Amino acid sequence: MFKDKKIIVVLPAYNAAKTLEVTYNEIPLNIVDEVVLVDDASKDNTVDVAKKMGKKHIIVHKHNLGYGGNQKSCYNKALELNADIVIMLHPDYQYTPKLILPMVSIIADEVYDVVLGSRILGKGALRGGMPLYKYIANRFLTFSQNLLINQKLSEYHTGYRAYSANALKKICYNNNSDDFIFDNQVLSQLFMAKYEIAEITCPTKYFRDASSINFTRSMKYGFGVLKVSFLHFLHSHNIIKSKIYQ
Repeated sequence: MFKDKKIIVVLPAYNAAKTLEVTYNEIPLNIVDEVVLVDDASKDNTVDVAKKMGKKHIIVHKHNLGYGGNQKSCYNKALELNADIVIMLHPDYQYTPKLILPMVSIIADEVYDVVLGSRILGKGALRGGMPLYKYIANRFLTFSQNLLINQKLSEYHTGYRAYSANALKKICYNNNSDDFIFDNQVLSQLFMAKYEIAEITCPTKYFRDASSINFTRSMKYGFGVLKVSFLHFLHSHNIIKSKIYQ
């Protein structure tokens, strides 16, 4: 518990066997009550590695449901376990678990209901190994999204997020895509629900065993992100209504 809040970390895993243990070992278990790992039909021994490490809830998808489908299982289980605060942490060690405490503190102190770990707030994204084309795409997409959604986030594409249970319960995340645009749909839903979102600086770490999508998938993701933002704009101006905001 942290300030009488039940803290649950969720790990959406896919082929994370090489990095899962080092990620798990840095989770501050003195404040985290439960860890939920959802394996999305990995082709490696992610589940075997998970079973050897401490007490945790392990959910195994028989078929690959995609990044968004994985997160749906994560959040559904965390809420089922009566979490007050849920932290989504990638088990590929791109994001340091050492930031869990400050992220949780912001929510527990009722300053914000949502906190993002931003790789862009500082100047370390490229130094941390982010490919130049991904950095440029991140900047372009974020600029476009801020214009369409009328917000000022430093980035919409981080995979390091903390939510209050109330915020997750307020939005219909189960209506979202099972693919990578799930994260952006969640942010759009939260903004539509009038939540403000905090950001803290997060170091960038790109390395061989960290997960990443290829150029073709990145292009598909980019167009999908812009579509989400256009739909947000159209819905907020009562032009076209979308089911993800219902």
